[in-house]
Formats: sequence, structure tokens, C-alpha cells
Amino acid sequence: MTIANPAYSTRSCRYGAESLREAALLIRAGEPVAVPTETVYGLAADATDSHAVAAIYSAKGRPSFNPLIVHVADREMAERLADFSAVADTLADRFWPGPLTLVLPVRDDSGLSPLVMAGLPTVALRLPAHPAMRALIRESGRPLAAPSANRSGSISPTRAEHVLASLNGRVRMILDEGPTSEGVESTIAAPEHDHVRLLRPGPVTAAMLEEATGLPVVIGKDGGKIEAPGQLESHYAPSKPVRLDAMRAERDEYLIGFGLMPCHINLSPEADIREAAANLFAALHIADASAQQRIAVAPIPEEGIGAAINDRLKRAAA
Repeated sequence: MTIANPAYSTRSCRYGAESLREAALLIRAGEPVAVPTETVYGLAADATDSHAVAAIYSAKGRPSFNPLIVHVADREMAERLADFSAVADTLADRFWPGPLTLVLPVRDDSGLSPLVMAGLPTVALRLPAHPAMRALIRESGRPLAAPSANRSGSISPTRAEHVLASLNGRVRMILDEGPTSEGVESTIAAPEHDHVRLLRPGPVTAAMLEEATGLPVVIGKDGGKIEAPGQLESHYAPSKPVRLDAMRAERDEYLIGFGLMPCHINLSPEADIREAAANLFAALHIADASAQQRIAVAPIPEEGIGAAINDRLKRAAA
């Protein structure tokens, strides 16, 4: 979305030493910067600076009751921000760096802006695997709060051009390092002493969490309250209505397929569920820009990362 009177001139810069230095200077000045992770592009800002965090909410039009994920460069930085239980240590040892976010008790001396936690006693932490995000955290010397780099509730960005289409004029800089590899946002889990609560499905599946910890995985929120990003009923949504489990397109629909089938665009002709996840948001962006009035999506198996794909699609259709 391009706004009529942009506050900024948004520049998309190829990731490299010079653009990294410039991005870090913007971070230290309290400005948000769009940067790739292995999941989606994030809108990153200094998680210790309330003015910087407020700039994220403003750029995205994000509700302030929706907490943010804080990205760290290493375990040492993470342990300065939150208290790690034995179960949390096990999960971090197994899946960090990578697409797993842990919801943990925030330390009293963390120095994090209260806006990051949205009034909760916990903080969502992730150690990303993408070199651009890791380098930006190190270069800026700050933990970075970073939700997806798009207008709140709309389709998540997996390419720099998706960010530009959504946030042009709302941020100063996009670090462009090509398409993301995972294609859906991180798994979010809250480790407890005798179980793990899965708050948002993602590339690290419930079966993987259970195998790593030896504990049962419980799916759902605690008492129905928002504890982590991606839990709003309507989220990741195109501007057009979305119909799920479609085997063929109606006359006014753009059909996103899976496996061998007639369609406008296919998430994976070979029915590879990980390829489908990597292509999901890009396909939704293309469908949303098409001439058709509605979007239809073929059935996706629930197995593995298919649970994360179906979670995003259900919220997109809500």
C-alpha cells in the first residue's frame, strides 16, 4: 500500500557491508528498518527504546495489545533478557539458531521497553539463523523487536518488493537479501515444567517439540488471551475474500493450487509441503494483485509444516 503523503522516502538496498552500517545507524537513531530473516522479512527496531518500538506499531498500524518478538544475536544476549528453565534450555539447544520463538518470563533487569511485552510478564525471544538479521543485531549492539514488515493483518512479506508495496513511505530502509527460505513465520512455544504450549505453528512442528523435550505439546492459548504474535483471529489477510479447500476455481476466483491440478499458480506441483510453505505468502501476494475478485486455495495436508500453512490460511480467510 502506497500512502498519499509519505512520511519517508523508502529505499530498498542490497544487503552488504555498507548498507548494513547504514541500517545499524538508523537502528541506533531509533528508526525501524526492514530486514530479512529465514522466515519472513521483519520490521526491526531497538527493543530497549520505547520510541523506536512505538515507531514499529505506527508504521504497521499494529494494535498495542499484540506483543512483539525480540531477536537476539546469541544465547548470552537472550539470557540477559529472560529466565530460561531446563525445558527452555533444551529447546534452545535443539532449535536455535532457527525458526523457533520461545515465550519466557522477562527479567526485571532486561532493559526492554514495556511496549515489547504489551503488558505481559513474558517476552517472546528468537535467535534467528539468517545472517542479515544476526549481523544487524551485532552491528547495532541492540536486541531487535521485529514483527513482519507489512501493514498489520495483511499478507506477510517474503521478498523486499512485498515490503515496499506494503510499507512504502512508512520506513526509511529495506535491506534486500532476496526471498526468504522458510516462507512462514516462526513457531511460537511456551515451555512449562511438564508440557510445552504451542502458541503458533510454524517450521518447528509439534512433533519436533515433543521429540526434543519428551513432553506433551498442548495447542492453544492460556485462558484465551493474546500471549504472542499471530494469535489474532483475522491475520495474514489479502484484500480479497479467500475460499479454502477449493478443487477448482469459480469464474471470478484466482486459484492457488497444490499438487497436480489445474490452477493459476501452484505452491508445489510435486506436493512438497516445505516448498508450499516457502511459496505461500508470495502466491497470496500475486493472487491479491490479480484481476480476479476472489482467491481460492486448494486443500493442504495437515501433516508437518502443513499445520502452519493451514493456520495462516484460516486466519487469512477469517
